[in-house]
Amino acid sequence: MNKTIIIYATVDGQTQKISQAIAQTLKSERCIVDLVRIDQLQESQVAHYDKIIVASSIRYGKHNKQIIDFINRNTPLLNTKKTAFVSVNLVARKAEKSSATTNPYVVKFIRKIAWKPTVIQVFAGRIDYKLYSLRDRLIIKLIMFITKGPMRSKEPIEYTNWDEVRQFSRNFAQL
Repeated sequence: MNKTIIIYATVDGQTQKISQAIAQTLKSERCIVDLVRIDQLQESQVAHYDKIIVASSIRYGKHNKQIIDFINRNTPLLNTKKTAFVSVNLVARKAEKSSATTNPYVVKFIRKIAWKPTVIQVFAGRIDYKLYSLRDRLIIKLIMFITKGPMRSKEPIEYTNWDEVRQFSRNFAQL
């Protein structure tokens, strides 16, 4: 039976929720799954997995530095496995920017790395202004203004399409 590891980085928790949903769906497909936050990863163990999913959120236009460093250190290994890169960002809330070939963060990221994931997936995140520091709130509101997104909301706005998350997971289980 194939063993899969999901390595993720999250800032406000949405990438963790998405990674947990992926793990749950993979388990329902009879996969053995370990879910590990990047700052708790023992890299020496990664080689023992058949499949690897790396998930990262975007903050201020960039993927998590620890994730990038992990990928750069482990590119030869990653390129020998069945892998997926999952990017979680708010730009993906727009249909025309929700694929690996149209999401500007993912396009730029993939150009910069030597790893060639088997699958590249983009999921929209969520906005929860109450969670953010004043600085983050102002920056995110500016980004939302520029991208014509919501600048005010007392409640979190969930953009993640959970059906897409489950479908991605089922497809990955079949690799």
